[in-house]
Amino acid sequence: MLLSRGAAPSEIVEAELDDPRRHEVIVRIEAAGVCHTDLVTRQSLGDRPSVLGHEGCGIVERLGTEVGTLAVGDRVVLSFASCGGCGQCRAGQPAYCASAAALNSSGRRLDGSPTIRVGGEPVFGAFFGQSSFAMAALADARSCVRIGDVAPEVAAPLGCGFLTGAGAVLNTLRPGLGDRLLVVGCGGVGAAAVLTALSDGVEVVVVEPVAARRELAAGFGAKAVASLDDPIPAVTHALDTTGRPELISRALALLEPRGVLVLVGLGPSEARLDVRTLLLRGLQVRGCVEGDAEPLVLVPELVRRYRQGRLPIDRLVTTYPLAEFDRAVADQRAGLALKPVLLPSP
Repeated sequence: MLLSRGAAPSEIVEAELDDPRRHEVIVRIEAAGVCHTDLVTRQSLGDRPSVLGHEGCGIVERLGTEVGTLAVGDRVVLSFASCGGCGQCRAGQPAYCASAAALNSSGRRLDGSPTIRVGGEPVFGAFFGQSSFAMAALADARSCVRIGDVAPEVAAPLGCGFLTGAGAVLNTLRPGLGDRLLVVGCGGVGAAAVLTALSDGVEVVVVEPVAARRELAAGFGAKAVASLDDPIPAVTHALDTTGRPELISRALALLEPRGVLVLVGLGPSEARLDVRTLLLRGLQVRGCVEGDAEPLVLVPELVRRYRQGRLPIDRLVTTYPLAEFDRAVADQRAGLALKPVLLPSP
């Protein structure tokens, strides 16, 4: 497993993974995407040892005694954890599960038990219900989505980053023909949003300071500019992936009356918004977690679009060996890789 300790270089270590309980499975990881949330969590944990990763894809190897929805040998995408029984889960909104924080970011199971030990000592694991920066991950069967023969390095980011961008478009913004979508930030989440909107025939404008990312977006058919200071036509819908308050305010000002701005980027907890403008122009500002998605529904839809050639998410991915996590992160920050995906050694 890939063990992280704050700012220290990550290292591959031998670890003990707990046995699956009745509703859990063990998945042999074939690929795991690197997401901004992994990096933020790594920093927030300080020197506490952790196994992160929450965009895993792999083959089911062991089943808990009560798992009836999966079979050994299934290739699955691992997505975030949810209880399945609270009001939000029953309403098809598992990202807002009543137990979301405990299930995804406590480092343990809901009952407080650890899932990973190194040298006999528990470490922070069960990240987003999986901790997939490893050769194998323990997950609840509910978090596993069967995907068939899709290449694992392409499918892995569907567990979070690509799910968030695509879901924000399909489930929350819902632009249609004749609408124009502004996407602020064209990293993994933003790029997935761009591809999804274009696949439905929506006009897209991308704001992205990194030239290589602008070129990629333009190659897909979007209008790409470096800054919100550049000439940008009025838009009906906007998606902010940066979390930067000044960009959020600027994006809001570009909306046509009754336009919608959706926020998916984590940044400072406060931003200044012109309430009078919101009121008089009938604007909406919406938060969106994990694309407002039920992974069991949206992941298969995105796989279907990919197979049809409508959603070329493979062009967003750059692969690295699991042991080269730190290089993958450095390349992402330098703009050399849009979506790094780690491949464990065989």
